[in-house]
Amino acid sequence: MSSSKVESEVDDLYKLRHSLAHVLAQAVLKLWPKTQISIGPPIDTGCYYDFLFEEPITDADFKTIEKEMRSIINKGQTFAVDTLAINDAIAFWKEQGQRFKVELIEDLATKGETEVTNYRNVDADGNNMFVDLCKGGHVENVKEIPADGFKIMSLAGAYWRGDEKRDQLTRLYLAAFSSKDELKAYLQMLEEAKRRDHRKLGKEMDLFVFSDKVGPGLPLFLPKGETIKHILETFIRAEKERIGYTFVGIPHIAKKELYIQSGHHGKYDAMMPSMEDADGDEYILKPMNCPHHFELFNARPHSYRELPIRYAENTTCYRNEKSGELAGLTRVKGLTQDDTHHFVRHDQISSEITMILGLMERVFAIFGFNDISVKVSVRDPANKEGYFGDDAVWESSESTLIEAVQKWGVQYDVDEGEAAFYGPKIDIFVKDAIGRGWQLTTVQLDFNQPENFDMSYIGEDGVSHRPAVLHVTILGSTQRFMGILIEHFIGMFPLWLAPIQVALLPVADVHEEYAKEVQEVLHAASIRSVFMDASDSLGKRVRDGEKQRIPYLLVLGDKEKNSRGVTVRGVVSKDQTEVSLDEFMSKTIADVEGHKIQSSF
Repeated sequence: MSSSKVESEVDDLYKLRHSLAHVLAQAVLKLWPKTQISIGPPIDTGCYYDFLFEEPITDADFKTIEKEMRSIINKGQTFAVDTLAINDAIAFWKEQGQRFKVELIEDLATKGETEVTNYRNVDADGNNMFVDLCKGGHVENVKEIPADGFKIMSLAGAYWRGDEKRDQLTRLYLAAFSSKDELKAYLQMLEEAKRRDHRKLGKEMDLFVFSDKVGPGLPLFLPKGETIKHILETFIRAEKERIGYTFVGIPHIAKKELYIQSGHHGKYDAMMPSMEDADGDEYILKPMNCPHHFELFNARPHSYRELPIRYAENTTCYRNEKSGELAGLTRVKGLTQDDTHHFVRHDQISSEITMILGLMERVFAIFGFNDISVKVSVRDPANKEGYFGDDAVWESSESTLIEAVQKWGVQYDVDEGEAAFYGPKIDIFVKDAIGRGWQLTTVQLDFNQPENFDMSYIGEDGVSHRPAVLHVTILGSTQRFMGILIEHFIGMFPLWLAPIQVALLPVADVHEEYAKEVQEVLHAASIRSVFMDASDSLGKRVRDGEKQRIPYLLVLGDKEKNSRGVTVRGVVSKDQTEVSLDEFMSKTIADVEGHKIQSSF
């Protein structure tokens, strides 16, 4: 588990943000007394609260709300707790006219809860200033919240309980930190994130587009973008094949019955609608690949000697994501996964996870992702009916993953309720160049689907045994990983990944023949290049090459032609270096083959 020091830091920030959500709701009710309040949880960068206003509010109201919040903080309110029987709590919130709170408590009652807690904000004179339905976790006095450490960032629509048929609420997002300086650093990071936005850079660099006629969430890759996508998929395939993965190929659709058997149908909200063929069979665009891979495993008998079997492929899945949740390449309807399913004996689970984590670390280091954090996602103990399998299976699965992470030796947290319905998982997060966390690798341990699909192998004892399955992605979604990389590198990809690696810039027409000779040498070595003829000035072509973020610009004039050399201008380094063509080629080939982040020039 996390160290006690880290737990303390997290708890303090959680309490601050949780308390600030109460202050926000209190301020809103003071300014708009007829507002309906719903939920207001802490999040990674602050908190939010969902409201139903009688009349819409706008960004122009933010300063007024913040002023009222600071007034509340300066008055030094404390928190007092009341434990109420369910029926008393329902009566209390009905009297307050807060129907969303009533519904939340009624739901808790159906789950068997008999008591809930209300937390009151109390002023120095003992007056109750605000009350909220809450489990607790607050600062002792709201004066502990830095009055200059928060800022209302935005508002957005949010359906009550995530249901489009229910009330549309207004969600207010706050950034909240322990100090003014931390808030300032966060706001600066957001400004830098805007500069790096992959949607803006993707358009500038001609990487991908979206079409209303094709549909939202379905990116179309232009030649440069497809080059990057292909390189990533080829790279991860080679890394996996090197350590014994076997690649397979499956169709993009399956009969509905396959997903009924797997349990996804009816449990997975983002499944695409089914389609019916002329024979009356219903088919679904696959939202995940595991059921197909299970059928591949079951296609023939297996011996214990064959295991582990690792079925891998880079294949596209289709998910009916809501339009409001789509975001460039990072949230799409058609996503290509570097998906793998490991069929293992139970005694191989630990070593297999160690191998997977080693692959992940090696791959991420190549992209400069060295700051890694881990969550072990387990089932919600209060909602066991939402998961496949009995308690013994889940307890064994969860403890196995926790032991694997402990063996790895990294700090980790346990996240209740975030497991897949068929098994717990390890989620790996990395920080990009500006400190944002991204969830990438997933390792899910599954004892339930092997039972569900009647998978077996013949053991050393000659008896049939159940394998376990590890569901694994390293990069995750190729589209999402591309979006992350565009922002991580600000579009200035390492040489090996750049869609165009070299631009040839003959100084004048008389140098074009030599420039074309150089291009032939580059082409023979599979170095991707573009010829920028002398129809424009050299300065303009240099600027164009830099704008396109081409790593190397080769300036070729009399001196270079006579010495059979090149003048290399590094777009990242801005250095200009004169070398022989042979030296340039040997270093460039070595940098590409070595997947170097920092190139030689």
